[in-house]
Amino acid sequence: MTSQASPTPSSLNEWLALLEQRHFKQIDMGLDRVMQVKQKLDLQFGCPVIMVAGTNGKGSTCSMLESILRRAGYRVGLYIKPHFLHFNERARIDGDMASDEQLVAAFNAVEAQRGDVSLTYFEFTTLAIMKLLADARLDVVILEVGLGGRLDAVNVVDADVSIVTSIDIDHTEYLGNTREEIGFEKAGIFRPGKVAVCGDPVPPKSLIAHAEKIGADLWLLGRDFNYQGDKQQWAYGGRGMRRNSLAYPSLRGANQILNASAALAALEALREVLPVGAQDVRTGLATVELPGRFQVLPGQPLVILDVAHNPHAAATLAQNLDNMGFHPYTYAVFGSMLDKDIEGVIAHLKDKIDHWCVTDLPLPRAATAQQLKDALLEAGVEPEFKPDAARSIETFETPAAAYANALSRAGENDRIVVFGSFLTVAGVMQVRRPGLH
Repeated sequence: MTSQASPTPSSLNEWLALLEQRHFKQIDMGLDRVMQVKQKLDLQFGCPVIMVAGTNGKGSTCSMLESILRRAGYRVGLYIKPHFLHFNERARIDGDMASDEQLVAAFNAVEAQRGDVSLTYFEFTTLAIMKLLADARLDVVILEVGLGGRLDAVNVVDADVSIVTSIDIDHTEYLGNTREEIGFEKAGIFRPGKVAVCGDPVPPKSLIAHAEKIGADLWLLGRDFNYQGDKQQWAYGGRGMRRNSLAYPSLRGANQILNASAALAALEALREVLPVGAQDVRTGLATVELPGRFQVLPGQPLVILDVAHNPHAAATLAQNLDNMGFHPYTYAVFGSMLDKDIEGVIAHLKDKIDHWCVTDLPLPRAATAQQLKDALLEAGVEPEFKPDAARSIETFETPAAAYANALSRAGENDRIVVFGSFLTVAGVMQVRRPGLH
């Protein structure tokens, strides 16, 4: 096997192992280094680019756009993250994951132009995937922002339409401690003279002010576009078009209509270059798929996978659980990074969950299961220490072990919600799909 230290890895796994150890900081904010390499690569897109940022809802919005545009017959490129089981999930060309060979070729292209510029894992892989998409003769490219917007590596590209889905408190060490500070960072993806869509019902003043300052064409929910609906269907209304009798998105959850509205606003803005028919919108929304976003798996007991890892997402998860109807007991498999607002997440869900199976995660910056248990106790979750207890907290070393315990205890009418870090959900996906590594 080739050494991890090899200057030219031959496989995708070797490349990823090398990139994980190469740069001295995991997150290194700033665009100068990425822009240098982008220019050396002559990286540019010959088609419309849609960029999506936001605290929550980015992945859902990207997936809806991809689904609708592919239904309309367009060849779509998508960069989405993070991945659950395979790195290849991050790059999609016309609905298919990029192959190992395609990714290795793109990594080699970046390496050939990098020179002595040091790039983080995220910066290097972002440039490689954008290079792959730029060379793939696409009709439209959708790029999901990783962290914030203004200083995120994706932002070296000038998007034709930018979307900010939601603004809430997360990644405070990089983005600020208030919605106003974070809103400014998200608004950094807006461009002068280009459409900038904001799907947050209460946008921060900083986002609006930045859009006005640079001369972006800002579309606000409730002012420039809106939605209405009943139990069967809904309608979108924009600046110059309406879409009636729409299917609700197949992605479950009360917040998905906000994401769908922002996606349709972006498509309205691009209707001259990417026209999309009414049936394409209906079918695209009805068939969109995205793992880990209030994903309800078939079978009994019911299993829900949700990557809710901040208070805003936890509040939405709590609302979605309430809307599901009665289940005698709810079990949680919960793991989190230590830098998240764990107390804020627990506050929204502590009254929805009876049995907590908290887990370690395989990263140094993850909270330990004991730390999560301590946070639950501090929040007032009181387990009963007896065999038939109605409330419990148990600690586990892996998401798989936590899930196995929940599964062994849950009745067929109960439900298990797996949430928190992507690694929590991925750990359970791994055991439910034994052929995947």
